[in-house]
Amino acid sequence: MKFPAICILLAAAIPGIALAETPQQILQSHVAEAARQTPGFSPSAQRGQEFFGKKFGASEKMPACSTCHTDNPAQAGRHIITKKNIKPLAPAANAERFTDVAKVEKWFRRNCKEVVDRECSAAEKADFIQYLIEVR
Repeated sequence: MKFPAICILLAAAIPGIALAETPQQILQSHVAEAARQTPGFSPSAQRGQEFFGKKFGASEKMPACSTCHTDNPAQAGRHIITKKNIKPLAPAANAERFTDVAKVEKWFRRNCKEVVDRECSAAEKADFIQYLIEVR
């Protein structure tokens, strides 16, 4: 067995060690789920951009993703309530984005409930990620 294969086996066997995903891999998992729900689904950066900028109004303080993340997801943002700095959403500006599936799902759950007032669908997540992958 070669050294990299041993590392992968060890990482998989040790709880708490996660192998890094790529934005494309995380996108494809959401595309697959969306396609199970809607055969023929294809992600759209345009729909993702519209979703990102849409004012949902579920929260007076956080009516849209861009409220905290700015109109340009390649720029850093600031949480409207806590005032904490937020690294850019676009993977081109922040290489850590969409590399940990657990974190991605945690933030989708939290932010969708706060901004959209519900869980986001797999199609919405796929469109959103597709848009952010294309932002330069």
